[in-house]
Amino acid sequence: MAVAVAVSLTVCGNMLVIISICHFKQLQTPTNFLLLSLAMADFLVGVTVMPLYFIMFIDPQRCFDTMFCTIYNVSELYLTCVSIYNVALIAVDRCFALSNPFHYSMKMTTNVTLRIITMLWLYSLIYNMVLLYFNGYITDMKANSTFGGCIVTVNKEWSIIDFIIVFFLPCSMIIIIYLKIFTIATKQANKIRSVRKCPQIHNSSMASERKAAKTLGVLVAVFLLCLVPYYVSTFLNVYLRNRSVDLTISLSDCLLYLNSSINPIIYALFYPWFQRSFKLILTCRIIRPAGML
Repeated sequence: MAVAVAVSLTVCGNMLVIISICHFKQLQTPTNFLLLSLAMADFLVGVTVMPLYFIMFIDPQRCFDTMFCTIYNVSELYLTCVSIYNVALIAVDRCFALSNPFHYSMKMTTNVTLRIITMLWLYSLIYNMVLLYFNGYITDMKANSTFGGCIVTVNKEWSIIDFIIVFFLPCSMIIIIYLKIFTIATKQANKIRSVRKCPQIHNSSMASERKAAKTLGVLVAVFLLCLVPYYVSTFLNVYLRNRSVDLTISLSDCLLYLNSSINPIIYALFYPWFQRSFKLILTCRIIRPAGML
């Protein structure tokens, strides 16, 4: 029952985000397109990775065929990579918007954002195909299907490369950028307080950007809390192969996938536009013109 709830929440919640941004034109901003990309990755996790993972978790003695394991392993690696770099892009976007809002509005157009997102998805696909190829997965897929689950064996050299490229570098960048965002937001808040007696036109824009940065900061913090145990335990598994590490990996896998269920809840709690679009979709009033949110 809990499994069905988690999968349904992931699929339906992220589908609501996707429909909201795609349907309502006033939501089609560069930042929201980055959220759309993340929601799409989370949606695909709910459709492919989570059901296959829970099947293996519930029935560990089952022998899984090559097609099952291939879909699971490729989807897991690919979508995890997309999600991590997508969150990093969100951090860069917010930092740019806060540090130079006028330059941001001119340079960060919808077309530029869509090109960046396309490059992100393509880069993640190419990287993970190379990772699987050089570790023999693509050339010998049958060896990766077995009793109790689907296995991707990564040698020590590639485990270090993967740890650095997919975890350490983007996560370090996320943390550093959000520390910078916090500093910028604090300085701007002090400026706003100092000129309250002489209001300026751009104050409301600055306050709006700071609020958006704080909201996305919650999303990033939750993402890191779910991601760090997964990558640390996976990296340790290369050097410390025992039952406790295997159990930790299994639990951290579950935590990582549940992050895809948590993200729509964060949107619902912190984004008024999501709450309004959610009501319009569920009450079937979405058929009104796209501009009517």
